[in-house]
Amino acid sequence: MIGLGTIINCIAIAAGSSLGVFLKGGLPRRFETTIMQALGLCTFFIGIGGAVSGLLTIADGSIATQHTMLLVLSMVLGALIGEALDIETRLNGFGAWCQARFAGGEDGKFVEGFVASSLLFCVGAMAIVGALEDGLNGDPSILIAKAVLDGVAAIVFAASLGKGVYLSVLPLLVYEGGITLLARFIRPWLTDALISQMSCIGSVLIFAIGFNLMFDKKVKVGNLLPAIFLPAVFFLLSRLFPALGTL
Repeated sequence: MIGLGTIINCIAIAAGSSLGVFLKGGLPRRFETTIMQALGLCTFFIGIGGAVSGLLTIADGSIATQHTMLLVLSMVLGALIGEALDIETRLNGFGAWCQARFAGGEDGKFVEGFVASSLLFCVGAMAIVGALEDGLNGDPSILIAKAVLDGVAAIVFAASLGKGVYLSVLPLLVYEGGITLLARFIRPWLTDALISQMSCIGSVLIFAIGFNLMFDKKVKVGNLLPAIFLPAVFFLLSRLFPALGTL
């Protein structure tokens, strides 16, 4: 059944969120703080690992970098587009609206939980590759493996940030489900190299999420989301301007 992987992924997040919310009620404040720092630290290094694997290569026995200019251009242009669209504010606004409707305004971290968990669950290689495999071959195995990881993360997120994590299933359903449904049309354009480049930028954004969680800073990760898709734009433009293929 095509789309089964996305359904299982959403169910795992909902189940993990339920367990996390249950645990949150019995955790002292100091436990929540330490768990939040631990989650930030893990997210931090997941992002570092993905970014390094995409940027570093071994050639002739020595380590070299690749696609650094592509990363810089994508992040800068993505930031300009994201700020122009003000994606972060729109995400926060949607989260606040849902908080007022469903959480009664009582959960002070509702919006933070929604935004942070949504970005983490949607950004990354497994979401793209898994959805493509599900859509093209009816193979949900990658998304099922992702569901296990996301379910565990949802427990920790919900234990620290509360019910807003539930809401992350909506953007995940649209994102993974959309890629699954459109897989036959977009797969010819998504080469392995292009997916790798998109995943590398996604890992940088995951690093930024961890940075926000660890240090209570506010990198506007939502406004950087367009950067993930810009390698595809550069790939198409390289057909007309071959020099762009060397970025």
